[in-house]
Amino acid sequence: MKLSHDIPLTPIDEALEILRTSVPRITGSELVTLADACGRVLTEKLVASANVPSHANSAMDGYAVCTKDLVGEPIKLKVVQRIVAGQVGKPLSEGEAARIFTGAPLPEGANAVVIQENCSLDGNQVEILKMVEPGENLRKVGEDIQAGEILLEAGHRLWPQDIGLAASTGLTQLLVQRKLTVAVMTTGDELVRPGVELKDGQIYNSNYFMLSALLRILNAEVIELGIVEDDLVSTMQALEEAASLADCIVSTGGVSVGEEDHVKTAVEAVGGLELWKLAIKPGKPFASGKVRGTQFFGLPGNPVSAFVTFVLVVRPCLLAMLGCNLTAAARFQARAGFDSGKSGERQQYIRAYLGKDGKGRSELKSYDNQSSGAGSSLSRADGLAIIPPHTSVARGDTLEFIPFSELLM
Repeated sequence: MKLSHDIPLTPIDEALEILRTSVPRITGSELVTLADACGRVLTEKLVASANVPSHANSAMDGYAVCTKDLVGEPIKLKVVQRIVAGQVGKPLSEGEAARIFTGAPLPEGANAVVIQENCSLDGNQVEILKMVEPGENLRKVGEDIQAGEILLEAGHRLWPQDIGLAASTGLTQLLVQRKLTVAVMTTGDELVRPGVELKDGQIYNSNYFMLSALLRILNAEVIELGIVEDDLVSTMQALEEAASLADCIVSTGGVSVGEEDHVKTAVEAVGGLELWKLAIKPGKPFASGKVRGTQFFGLPGNPVSAFVTFVLVVRPCLLAMLGCNLTAAARFQARAGFDSGKSGERQQYIRAYLGKDGKGRSELKSYDNQSSGAGSSLSRADGLAIIPPHTSVARGDTLEFIPFSELLM
């Protein structure tokens, strides 16, 4: 499908709705160990195989007692045993108590724990200084997790706390979506690999290493296609090679309309574009489509534009390809600590960091240099502040803010 140069800019929310439903869902699962499961996407429900805890145990250091024995004045019980975590005590008889420690199984005959601060020990006698109710200071069987309970649904992306959850029920492996394979190509005769001495007119290819790192956070297998020359035939050949190797192609540069921008034309020659030009700043010259049936994303060449379009558009689409249930980044409300003139027709994403105003209140501060070539601002920012189209900002206004922590994991 050929797109004319005068096509209207697509708002980002509309673009995401189109893309998340049109990207192909990859198939194939694999069993991985818990150590290798973080960041992967479950392909089956995670069901608890055991109760957690598996036995009633003490929530505090103290004395295990039967509340029926807490009568008289003073209340004194005979301490007959000492139970630590990992040990199973003997049953208690009437008038007896057990010294018990956090996590230790509750002995038969006890129904509560008196914390040690509310006890006074004299030889083998413990005086109970404060009454307790049945069940107090205990963790009951299955209080956290019930055997057979659905803990996580298929499509859930696993985080460290989820790995701990799976381990707590005795699981050692999880069934997850196979990894995405992503081919990355960068275009531009001016690009050279870091480590090579620069000649006049050359710049280092930072985009590949940035994109490769972003993809590896998503556990993708990255195929480096190298730097593609600025000519149509080389670009077409690189795209066709990528389509034969990967689930997805990500390119940078060459998607605008300059005489040396060949990516758009090459994609249309060996496949088709479904989306071109976003109503965002930075990142307008973004393209999406298919190359021989393989998903293609064409990012702008400027480093900030490439970064912004990847985290805002490509990342949620890749998660959708993995069958992930949650792909949108969370947004938060924050006070603006800067003024900004009226924005144009494109929604702006300002690199901003969290600072303090004169009263110690949190506010967003923007960097003076918002150029799409100022890659250093990405390292110094905490996230992206959003300025809607045709909107001016005054200090104290409320803006939506997306922390990088929501966009990079």
